[in-house]
Amino acid sequence: MAEPVIQTHQLTKVFYHPFFYWKVRARAVTQLDLNVSRGEVFGLLGPNGSGKSTTIKILLGLLFPTSGQAAVFGKRPTDVPTKTRIGFLPEESYLYRFLDAEETLDFFGRLFSLPAIERRRRTDMLLEMTGLSRERHRPLAEFSKGMTRRVGIASSLINDPELVILDEPTTGLDPLGTREVKDLILELRRKGKTVLLSSHLLSDVEDVCDRVSILYGGRARAEGRMQDLLRREDRAQITAPMDEALAREAVAFLRGRLGDGADIVLQPPAERLENYFLRIVREAQAQRAVTSGVGGGTGGQLDFLTEKAVDEAEGLLDRLRLGSEEAPPAEDPGAGVRLSGEGEALQAAGGLLADLASGQRDADAAREADKAEDALASAEDDRQPNASLLEQLGRKE
Repeated sequence: MAEPVIQTHQLTKVFYHPFFYWKVRARAVTQLDLNVSRGEVFGLLGPNGSGKSTTIKILLGLLFPTSGQAAVFGKRPTDVPTKTRIGFLPEESYLYRFLDAEETLDFFGRLFSLPAIERRRRTDMLLEMTGLSRERHRPLAEFSKGMTRRVGIASSLINDPELVILDEPTTGLDPLGTREVKDLILELRRKGKTVLLSSHLLSDVEDVCDRVSILYGGRARAEGRMQDLLRREDRAQITAPMDEALAREAVAFLRGRLGDGADIVLQPPAERLENYFLRIVREAQAQRAVTSGVGGGTGGQLDFLTEKAVDEAEGLLDRLRLGSEEAPPAEDPGAGVRLSGEGEALQAAGGLLADLASGQRDADAAREADKAEDALASAEDDRQPNASLLEQLGRKE
């Protein structure tokens, strides 16, 4: 059996008073056990303050547990190379408002050392998927909350992650965007990605999740497969075409078998409001109705997403430790590995789009496609050589 992508054992997080350290202010998570398998969409549910966000922060290495263990891809959440395999959408989208949508995705692509050609290709796909192609050059300061949320979703996928953690992904989105996000989650599952979803919109969770865990007071109160938790063993639902006379006969038959006091509900099946709304919007889009808002997305058709995990890269990841002295050798002897640092390059970029990680590039193609980066690249010969694998992970398709 494959090792779980996410695993916790007796995970506990207690927040103490900052001055009176023996005084407990909040017990956020208590003895939480989770096992999330590869290729699974797992829902983390619960009311406000139930420990969902705290659990996610521990899995990302942003918080340390008080007791218990947590592992992501079989390693501690603080393992730096493991983070390159994760895509994260926080509950609030913290983005640079002076950048436009295209520059924002390019910035995140630079963090993963994607070559310029690959960054542009993925940016175009993600903007098309989120319906922001026409608004790609507008500053984020002019975006609505829902449009900003779409940029955040796109940025969480720029590195082709194996694990995608979505914290309230549909917050601020219209019904059209909500459906597109759900379609995207199903597409990620089809490609073998693992998705951890935290949401208060239970209908969305019901549509996409394979399993859920319901938290209350930091403890898991219920966990299991969606169909098992929602099944009513004492009820049966039958949908069939029938007129009023046939319906009366069916009710009379059931009352004769179950008794006059039986709780029998007879009503025609109704279309879900979401489906009706989307049908009206699609008709308007087909008529090319004018709008200054978000256009229709492509439903998550992203060709750069790999259909299976990059297992062969794990050995290289193990060799990349923080402060490593040697970089892994390039597969092509003719393609050099360009190193960079935070000195003059950061100053030249004004601190906006600084390269924080390096990647292997084809020298000729990169110079032709991204001449604007040559000035930065020439000043970055002293970059730390501990992240050159990221491009290999991002470009595997």
